[in-house]
Amino acid sequence: MQLKGKPLAAIFVMSILWGYGWTILKVGLIDAPPFKFTALRLSLSALCLLALLPLTGRSLRPTRWCELMVLGFVHTSLLFSLSTWAVAEGSAGRVAFMVYTMPFFTLVFAWLLLNEKVRHAQWGAVILAAFGLIAIVKPWVLIGGFKSSLLAVAAGIVWAIGAIMVKQLQSREKMDLLSMTAWQMAFGCIPLMTISWVASEDPIVWSSRFVLSLGFVSVGVTALGSMLWMYALNNLDAGTASLSTLAAPPIAMVTSAFYFGETPENFEWLGMSLIVSGLLALSLITTKDNKKL
Repeated sequence: MQLKGKPLAAIFVMSILWGYGWTILKVGLIDAPPFKFTALRLSLSALCLLALLPLTGRSLRPTRWCELMVLGFVHTSLLFSLSTWAVAEGSAGRVAFMVYTMPFFTLVFAWLLLNEKVRHAQWGAVILAAFGLIAIVKPWVLIGGFKSSLLAVAAGIVWAIGAIMVKQLQSREKMDLLSMTAWQMAFGCIPLMTISWVASEDPIVWSSRFVLSLGFVSVGVTALGSMLWMYALNNLDAGTASLSTLAAPPIAMVTSAFYFGETPENFEWLGMSLIVSGLLALSLITTKDNKKL
């Protein structure tokens, strides 16, 4: 049996980048407001991915650009604005756990919009995640990190909507994943740059700390992370790949606690444990189903 060492190594590196990236994002936000940081981050990431198209023998010309513009608005403009704003308002580790509830929302939306069947075990995973969200958000206490929680949950919902849109786009006609990722990100940068221009935000402090944070998050986390994710998906089944990404939120929590002293409270520990349990159950179910196909 051929070992899949390289794809698993790619997933391992990607999980570290994505997990650590939440904390470095918060470091960057010390010197820059969220909308300006997001516009710069995604612009640099889009340029990196667009440059890869001719380097990998692909056409630089976009196809089905109307669909990509809509996808870019949802999957880039809204998703990254909400998640960055959430980090600016609260704990990086806490936000990472809530944004990573995306698979549960995707499952529900696929059931509602695509008529995909949901097994009883999958509903159990969704219920676990729902209780986990309630424990973290604590809607009975409308103070503290409540705004950050709402923004993070909204980002998870938007990410799920984007995933459904990608599935619908690919079902109509297959599109190259790198080209689709690069161009939807490029189109999504247009609203971000407009918002950052008109928003009443403080100017960026161009410190070495900010430049290093911006470079790591834009090139390492977003551009390289996206490439590693696509490579893994092309060489592993989706369930195994998804299971491996569970390392990202705990890494975000540990590193944010180290950098910023953001230690979760008891209810938050409970909520994070329930979300991880639900994600683990959902990934194992997906992996088992894929092996049967």
